[in-house]
Amino acid sequence: MQIKISVRHGHLSENHQQQIRAKAEKLLHYFNRLTIIEVTVDVKDDLRKEVEFHARAEHKHEFVAREGNEELMAAVDLALDKIVQQIHRYKEKLQDHRRDRTMNAKNSGGEKD
Repeated sequence: MQIKISVRHGHLSENHQQQIRAKAEKLLHYFNRLTIIEVTVDVKDDLRKEVEFHARAEHKHEFVAREGNEELMAAVDLALDKIVQQIHRYKEKLQDHRRDRTMNAKNSGGEKD
């Protein structure tokens, strides 16, 4: 898995880049089929920093979250929370789909309720 960090309108310290990379790697705990995570930090001014996560998974599925805050790491955490919620919803949808299919297969076997 690749993690790319890019910055617009400013510069990030090496410490901040390492912290962002460590937080992005935690996404693998939630969904291990991620192939690439791109993090874009937009330092518009001292008052607001915006962070955007693009996480791509196998089978062309993409998770995107954008969040802004005065503090850089707060914006990273908020965007990361949004990505985690999207991953949870996606995994629930996959699991519910499988569960529904097996229940339909049992009911279509000619059994009457």
